[in-house]
Formats: sequence, structure tokens, C-alpha cells
Amino acid sequence: MGLVFFEDKNYFLSPRIGDGKAVFDKSRIETFLLEKKIAIFDSAIEVIRQKGNASDAFLKVVKSLDLEDALRRDLPECHTLITTGEKAARILLDSSAEGLTPPPVGGRIRFELAERLVTLFRLPSSSRAFPMKIEEKAVIYRKILREILHD
Repeated sequence: MGLVFFEDKNYFLSPRIGDGKAVFDKSRIETFLLEKKIAIFDSAIEVIRQKGNASDAFLKVVKSLDLEDALRRDLPECHTLITTGEKAARILLDSSAEGLTPPPVGGRIRFELAERLVTLFRLPSSSRAFPMKIEEKAVIYRKILREILHD
């Protein structure tokens, strides 16, 4: 998000005192998300990493997000969903809109959920395990997010 909105991949990091390693600046992230009206949540609530790595191929979903309930209860104005990666898109669709196929990277589909029409966009996985340079991912993220947020 730092690269997409501020041309700086380290925008949401702040140096830690002592060891010099960077950490996420929670306050800066929260302020940004509130200003942009962006909510972030995992599509899977409980998972088992079967190989101990970041690959979705070895991710077993034990419990997925009840998206319909979350939209009704917590996000009554939400009409746009974004997943990063095919696995997240599949999890959401399997739990809320069975029979639909995830859109291609950079693509979208529309469907009815929680008594409203929602649009689901699929962006490239944010995982380091996904073999695309961060700058290439940022181009796709920027295009979709600026369209949605009218920036």
C-alpha cells in the first residue's frame, strides 16, 4: 500500500530503537485505512500450514470467514471486495457464492450477497512466495484501488 499510494514501499514502516529492524507503524496504518474506508480481514479464520511455509498449496482451511454475516453486521455499506491471491478468492466464493469461479488476476466478478450486489476483484497474492516483483504487483493494485477509491 505504501508503494501504491505513496511511491514508497517503506511508508508504513518505522525503525525500531536498538536493533534497527523496521516494524509496522500501527497508527499510520490505522489512520490510512480509516481515511480510505478500507477494511482488511482474512478469508480464513483458522488454518493449518501443512509444510510450515508461505505457500497456499499447503494451506488447509479449518474455518473460513462468514462473509455474509460480516457484511450484514459489520460492513453495511460495503459493496466491493478484494482478495489477494486465488486461494483467498476461492475461500470467499466457496463460503458465500458457491458455483462462481474466481476472476483472473486484475479481474472482477459481481454477485448478490447479504442483500446487495457486490463486486469481487482479485489482485496478485501479497505473499513473498508468489513469484511476481513487488513493483509489478503495485501496478495492478494501483489500477484497481484507484478505480475503486476514485483517487
